Amino acid sequence: MKVFWFIPTHGDSRYLGTAEGARHASYDYFRQIAVAADTLGYEGVLLPTGRSCEDAWVVASSLIAATQRLKFLVAIRPGLSSPALSARMASTFDRLSKGRLLINVVTGGDQAELEGDGLFVDHDTRYRITDEFLTIWRKHFRTAHESNEAVQFEGRYLKSNGGKLLYPPVQTPHPPLWFGGSSDAGIDIAASHVDTYLTWGEPPDAVAEKIANARARAGAKGRELKFGIRLHVIVRETEEQAWAAADRLISRIDDATVARAQAAFSKMDSEGQRRMAALHGGKGRTRAELEIYPNLWAGVGLVRGGAGTALVGDPEQVAARMEQYARLGIDTFILSGYPHLEEAYRFSELVFPRLPGHVRDRIGSPLTGPFGEIVGNSYLPKVSQS
Repeated sequence: MKVFWFIPTHGDSRYLGTAEGARHASYDYFRQIAVAADTLGYEGVLLPTGRSCEDAWVVASSLIAATQRLKFLVAIRPGLSSPALSARMASTFDRLSKGRLLINVVTGGDQAELEGDGLFVDHDTRYRITDEFLTIWRKHFRTAHESNEAVQFEGRYLKSNGGKLLYPPVQTPHPPLWFGGSSDAGIDIAASHVDTYLTWGEPPDAVAEKIANARARAGAKGRELKFGIRLHVIVRETEEQAWAAADRLISRIDDATVARAQAAFSKMDSEGQRRMAALHGGKGRTRAELEIYPNLWAGVGLVRGGAGTALVGDPEQVAARMEQYARLGIDTFILSGYPHLEEAYRFSELVFPRLPGHVRDRIGSPLTGPFGEIVGNSYLPKVSQS
């Protein structure tokens, strides 16, 4: 089981939907979170993409030297950049980070944002462009290992005549491709091209259905997929404390803010976003209305696009729910929490010891004690038996 964290380049806060308790989205704060994730034992971090965020490639590049083992899941955007340019950027990043790059293929689901960026095509056309983009992108990496080859490709939307990648990446044949898409067109892209298929945090039955569908389509093409899930997390020492924290997180949201957010989401043509919105309907604030499955809470999606659900509970409950998803075939969990710095520590301290195969010494050299503050200048703190 691998656990990733999140760099909140679109902002962070103690309360959703308000500037109260908000934090400055600065390099110093991003660096604090990245260093925390690196030293606490997280496998990597996801950086979001889009006009609401600082640029993912620039931020991730700035964090290479601040970290030692942390992997960076960074987006490429078919239709907004060329396959050749994206391949060169990926290879350079992989070389400079000594093989710590993962690629998140983001086709996009916000038509207004995409048109603002200069892409004027419909949903299915975007996925056809993505298919051609990834075909060319992967061919470029083959040229880095076979110097006599050059990319020759002529598709309906994209072309390449003599493309080459001269500097090979550390990872072969290329940095792994990750992708999330809930539509039929999206799942076909995953089946054809990517290494890890991502889903947002839907109830286990829905996740199992998506995994089975993607696995079958990949199998028909002679390929195998790995699977990951994107969730928020609110973990506290007791279940009561966790649900109180969930209530506090949305306690400053008013009806007008929810209505504005849901109106914006409803204009998107993303099947994944539609499925997220359907979990809560844009209404309700209570646990009874937003707990859509035991310990799975849809409150974040009232005002946040994309990942809108959180695992909420005490350490044993959160770990048990993660193991339930793992039994379905999920091997990577991409998590986040508010504020991201504190929740990264909470999760690592409370849940990591309860996850099978995920122990503290995964960060490298085993840490030496004592752990905790020395008592009375002389006595070592007791080790918990929990």
